[in-house]
Amino acid sequence: MTPKHFVSVVIPAMNEEEPIADVVREVLETNIPREVIVVDNASTDRTAERAQAAGARVVTEPMPGYGRACATGVRAASSESTVLVFLDGDGSDCANLMSRIVQPIFDGEQDFVIGSRTRGERERGSMNFQQVFSGRVAGLLLRILYGVSYTDMCPFRAIRRDALEKLGMEEQTYGWNLEMQMRAARAGLRILEVPVNHRCRTGGESKVSGTLRGTFVAGTRIIATLFRVAAER
Repeated sequence: MTPKHFVSVVIPAMNEEEPIADVVREVLETNIPREVIVVDNASTDRTAERAQAAGARVVTEPMPGYGRACATGVRAASSESTVLVFLDGDGSDCANLMSRIVQPIFDGEQDFVIGSRTRGERERGSMNFQQVFSGRVAGLLLRILYGVSYTDMCPFRAIRRDALEKLGMEEQTYGWNLEMQMRAARAGLRILEVPVNHRCRTGGESKVSGTLRGTFVAGTRIIATLFRVAAER
């Protein structure tokens, strides 16, 4: 019997050969009908090989860009999937909590469910001050703009596939998560934020918080996305 809901789990990954196999296995250990798609985003290491060996379907996005990789994963998703889940490939998101973000959609109660790391339990050092602060500030601005409260821009999230396809996502870099939250709020989707636990990455180096340059580039793209989407009619 075909399940009512089939989940495509999209994991963008760039040079995550150390943690990626464990991330894939943790997703596969859930009892949720799903496929795991790892988007190899211009990696120069064995990310793709290790993801495939762990049981993921690997697709390639040769042009760097977080949002670009997510969009490639969406296009690669099975035609059977009704729900799309996104999480990072660095081992920091707790995939064993996936039912927490997909069940409200399965039950027909929500269209978009986003995890909140700031409301959950966090390992010491798993988020820096800038990440926590920017999530709070963005949440405040979005509440003013759209009347929807967020406390985080967590990458661990689930959304109905048909709802996502109507949002008109455009961002190709680090602003992808914020753009989704803004467009979902503006579209009047039923939105729920749930606490999720968060760990320190289990290998490799963060492209965002690992270097000063990465933090600056990501912050610039997020701010640009905020103003661009807010200015749209």
